[in-house]
Amino acid sequence: MRIARLETFLVAPRWVFLRLETDDGLVGWGEPVVEGRAHTVVAAVEELADVVIGADATRIEDLWQVMTRGAFYRGGPVFSSAVSGIDQALWDVRGKALGVPVHDLLGGAVRDRVRMYGWIGGDDPSEVGEAAAARVAAGYTAVKMNAGGRMRPVESVSEVREVVERVAAVREVLGPDRDVAVDFHGRVSPALARVLCRELEPLHPMFVEEPVVPELSGELARICDSTTIPIATGERLFSRWDFAPVLRSGIAIAQPDLSHAGGISESRRIAAAAETHGVAVAPHCPLGPIALAACLQLDLAAPNALIQETSLGIHYNVGGDTLDHLLDPGVFALDDAGNVGRLTGPGLGIEIDEAAVRRAAEDGHRWRNPVWRHADGSLAEW
Repeated sequence: MRIARLETFLVAPRWVFLRLETDDGLVGWGEPVVEGRAHTVVAAVEELADVVIGADATRIEDLWQVMTRGAFYRGGPVFSSAVSGIDQALWDVRGKALGVPVHDLLGGAVRDRVRMYGWIGGDDPSEVGEAAAARVAAGYTAVKMNAGGRMRPVESVSEVREVVERVAAVREVLGPDRDVAVDFHGRVSPALARVLCRELEPLHPMFVEEPVVPELSGELARICDSTTIPIATGERLFSRWDFAPVLRSGIAIAQPDLSHAGGISESRRIAAAAETHGVAVAPHCPLGPIALAACLQLDLAAPNALIQETSLGIHYNVGGDTLDHLLDPGVFALDDAGNVGRLTGPGLGIEIDEAAVRRAAEDGHRWRNPVWRHADGSLAEW
């Protein structure tokens, strides 16, 4: 079974889908993208095609090694995202060839369902109480929100209070039996992260996500030591080597993104490494249906999987949403406890509507994240 061709499709709102076909007609799908750098990742996929086309599609690990280590220059978000999409598609093909879901190939399911959480609010959140109520009505038992918008290295008392008040509004809606996670989005300094965590502790967030940018990961130990709130991070870490010092810092939850961190192959290794440190895994996934299916396959096989993000209804999804390109969107339906049941279909467990993907790709997209500035004109972290 040889790889015959790769195709990529730019699909609104900000995704890239990859179609991998073998010489015997099997098709696998992946989702390689860096949000805001989609065209660059497509070019990287085209370069990797030189070593992938004609290769044995069953040798997933060997192909992963060749793609990641076969060139002198390695790593980085664009390159690892291109590898991620091809890796997802290879696992999809292998599962389809054998008639089993991917998690069966990873050792079998360790759970029957996966708890989900959805986003509320936007980049600069407001009216989050109403949004939380809508998510509860849709069946979710957990939500995630941004702490706030632009953040200076040291913030005013009023700005800190506004962050706390927004989270408090969500906690009031959710009550004690549901959860809220707070994403700092790498927007705050280490000093401000410690202040905000201290003030948020009485509201018992499920976790605080990415308290600082990955360049400041050396500060995570001090942040973890300063708070009782579980700290989560990892969406901008791209390999087990990137995660190694972070796992030793005291974080509670690792968040590899299966469209960035080497696909299913590497993310499974990251999850296993996290397990050796008593760290849970909650894959990052603000992307499309293929990425979500890949995440769920990992969640079903990883003993330390905690909860899964879904982008359904996220504020970025203008012009397309998570269920739009599936022949059967019911595979992601929530049960009464806010879980998605075990995916039992072969491969990634989803059926892509190829005609809908091709139609969407006719328009494509050129999504870019906003560039933020502080009141004084200096650049702010988005």
